Amino acid sequence: MKQVSSFIFLSILVLVIFSCTRYVNKETQKTKEESEMNAKTTAGPPVIIYKTNKDYYQNVPIVLSEDKSRIVSFPDIKDLVKNNTYMYPTRLESGYLLDNRGINENAAFLSFTYEEYSKLDKTPSVIELKEIIQDDNPFTELYFCGSRYDYDDVVSELNAIILNDNFSSFKKLK
Repeated sequence: MKQVSSFIFLSILVLVIFSCTRYVNKETQKTKEESEMNAKTTAGPPVIIYKTNKDYYQNVPIVLSEDKSRIVSFPDIKDLVKNNTYMYPTRLESGYLLDNRGINENAAFLSFTYEEYSKLDKTPSVIELKEIIQDDNPFTELYFCGSRYDYDDVVSELNAIILNDNFSSFKKLK
């Protein structure tokens, strides 16, 4: 009788261990799949669309600190041209622009155009840049629209959303 009890106990113990392992593996797999999905939508170049209070299409953007007292990011003179083409924002429907430079809600625009800036002999210093800020509060609307990897054709998909006036899936930054 003691052997039967020991066998039953051991059998139950083995079942519990394998059941737990299988459950943990399923939960781990589920968590891993969710993480991969979240990484897909947050990894990669951000999609930012915006409108400005004036036409800054050709002006060089820089990024200021949150309190706008410091310049935290600015391009090198070589950063504005790719494949012999200026990295202007992409024009979208209804006057929206798609950022191609890496701006955020703290961006400002310089008085230099992309062409003027890229033809300088050297990248201006932070002190020089601060003196040529044209507008440190240029945005009337600014949206974070996910990652470039979220779109098959970012321009046509954004244009469709803009034309449908359905910004509910975007995070409004301004």
